[in-house]
Amino acid sequence: MVLLSGINMYAMAIVFQLLLGWTLTASIILSAGIVLGYVVLGGLSSSIYNEVLQFFLITLGLVPLVIFGLIDVGGLSGLQESIGQADFFHAWANTGSTDNPMAVQWFAIVFGLGFVQSFGYWCTDFLVVQRALAAEDEAAAVRTPLIAAFPKLMYGVLAIFPGLIILSILPNLGEDNYNMAVPYAMAYYFPTGMLGVGLTALLAAFMSGMAGNVTAFNTVWTYDIYKAYINRDAPDRHYLNVGRIATVAGVALSVLAAYLVLGFASIIDYVQLLHGIFLAPLFGTFLLGMFWRRSTGWGGFFGLFTGTATGVILYLISLDSSVGASMYRAIWAWIACVTVTIAVSLVTQPKPESELRGIVWGLTDQKEVVEQPWYKKPWILAVIVLAMTVALNIYFF
Repeated sequence: MVLLSGINMYAMAIVFQLLLGWTLTASIILSAGIVLGYVVLGGLSSSIYNEVLQFFLITLGLVPLVIFGLIDVGGLSGLQESIGQADFFHAWANTGSTDNPMAVQWFAIVFGLGFVQSFGYWCTDFLVVQRALAAEDEAAAVRTPLIAAFPKLMYGVLAIFPGLIILSILPNLGEDNYNMAVPYAMAYYFPTGMLGVGLTALLAAFMSGMAGNVTAFNTVWTYDIYKAYINRDAPDRHYLNVGRIATVAGVALSVLAAYLVLGFASIIDYVQLLHGIFLAPLFGTFLLGMFWRRSTGWGGFFGLFTGTATGVILYLISLDSSVGASMYRAIWAWIACVTVTIAVSLVTQPKPESELRGIVWGLTDQKEVVEQPWYKKPWILAVIVLAMTVALNIYFF
């Protein structure tokens, strides 16, 4: 959470640097101060309310950028012609070999990215899970990831097309400027007033991510570590104050983590590296813990430790932070975690089934969430978003 928060802080700082002309350090401190203020004062609720408002602001800033850019370059066909690399517009082209922009085969995309990293992010990343846990009731919690999937599909377009558009108008964009592609595109297409809205949208996006990471960090520290193992019976006010201290500490650590991004070619390389090292084995631990009643606590611990260590060692051996390498690294980290978890679980004492009820799938009563309006039924939302996903993959095949 701290490392991911540092990414958002760095991204927010380079936008402040562009706007104000300040040094990177001053911009990072400003970024930290803004988010620290509303998270400490308002906690999780202020973070979530801000994220909702920021979502609409982000959309308002990015949708016109894609529209203006596509009109300027002559639509999708004109964009393809101006870039001149057809592979950039096909999700699965040449993935039977490594002759594609990511230099990976379909197996790495399907298993490393589509299964391990995507499930790891959507199902076990506490930043995401926390939003479902904060829902008003069980029915809303079930709908949370399904509803979020719809804008997630849209944001694939809003994130990728500005990069393609700026590549078409600035084909010689240097490696050091990859992270500034969207601000450059906004500066090229937006008039002054609209440019302000666009850059504010970027700041909102990074604030949203950073606030979410910091609140997830302080929640895990306060309830899963401090309350569980250090001070079990303190009053709620005490834990609230501990959470606020953890928030300040989390932001301070994020400031240090922000400088790590400087060592990578682009922000997305660093994000995928972290997901491949941390989320991939975590998904393996959750998967076995939820669906295999024979798994044990020691199995989960050593499996998670081994999977994470595998990811770190593989990175240190190659020092390759490319997206393709992260996909393969995620596969090996997940396999190591699952293998060690199963092996250790088989030689350690499992918990009795009475203690696993409500935790393991086969020992939990499945309560059907009753929804009256058809558009709120989870299976309908799931079918619709799955159909949209398949349609987009076919269109961009």
